[in-house]
Amino acid sequence: MNKYFAACAVALGAVTCGASAQTTYPNRAVRMVVPSSPGGGADIVARIVAPKLGERLGQQVIVDNRAGAGTMIGGDVVAKSPPDGYTLLMAISTLATNPAIYRKVPYNALTDFAPVTLALSAPNLLVVHPSLPVKNVKELVWFSEARPGELNFGSAGTGTNPHLSMEYFLSLTKLKMVHIPYKGSAPAMTDLLGGQVAVMAATMLTGIPHVRSGRLRALGVTSARRTAVAPDVPTIAESGVPGYEAVQWYGVLAPAQTPKEIVTRLHRDLAAILHTAETKARFAADGGDPGGNTPEEFGRYIRTETEKWAKVVKAAGIKPE
Repeated sequence: MNKYFAACAVALGAVTCGASAQTTYPNRAVRMVVPSSPGGGADIVARIVAPKLGERLGQQVIVDNRAGAGTMIGGDVVAKSPPDGYTLLMAISTLATNPAIYRKVPYNALTDFAPVTLALSAPNLLVVHPSLPVKNVKELVWFSEARPGELNFGSAGTGTNPHLSMEYFLSLTKLKMVHIPYKGSAPAMTDLLGGQVAVMAATMLTGIPHVRSGRLRALGVTSARRTAVAPDVPTIAESGVPGYEAVQWYGVLAPAQTPKEIVTRLHRDLAAILHTAETKARFAADGGDPGGNTPEEFGRYIRTETEKWAKVVKAAGIKPE
């Protein structure tokens, strides 16, 4: 009987300690892992959000860049971290595309993380060199249909969001163009400006300045609705390619099995940050839309994106590396 009561006391103590740990969260600094280099999109978003999240949590939120292997190094760090809310991932949309691009991904994007919320989504800009005699998406489709395989398009590299955005466009329009991959968006943009490539799905940050200067022509944005940065540029969907949407997104995740109470707390604080006028204005300047959806909604979004891009990669004949 004494052993029975002793076992009950131990069990009750463990429950009490667990509850106490959750109610006192956080009692030390939180690490936000960014799976890309400083200065990139995920890094910028993390450094906007982290200090504000720290203020709400009452603890410092440290940004930790862990770049490499197509963002998989940083993702793996978080997937294998203790599920205690002290290690978070500022995930990039490559989380949903890497399973189709790489033969070996060290984690399962759908089961090894606890989604917290979407932080930001940003469209790309379909741009062409001015020498190309097209002024809108329909004209590009007509021009390319008459010249299958003659036009080329640049990207920041195989499997990147700009590359897959174009492949999705080609799959829906049944067009044939030649992909020219570069080692980053800067050299791809240089050759587009020089006329070595004709078309590109550029990020808003790299594309808009050249559109405004007249060195490039914008045909459409890849999001489902127009962006405030370029309100006169129609979406690709409304330009004759119904159903088209391809955005670069960033979102916060924790390791799987992180207590629901902690995930709920993080979501509440992050959603409040993302909905402030200051954050909205900062993201809008780069053509982005703030997130803030629920953990359940974000989880469904990741699954939908994973399935969508697997089909695009297969249709484009991109071989896993």
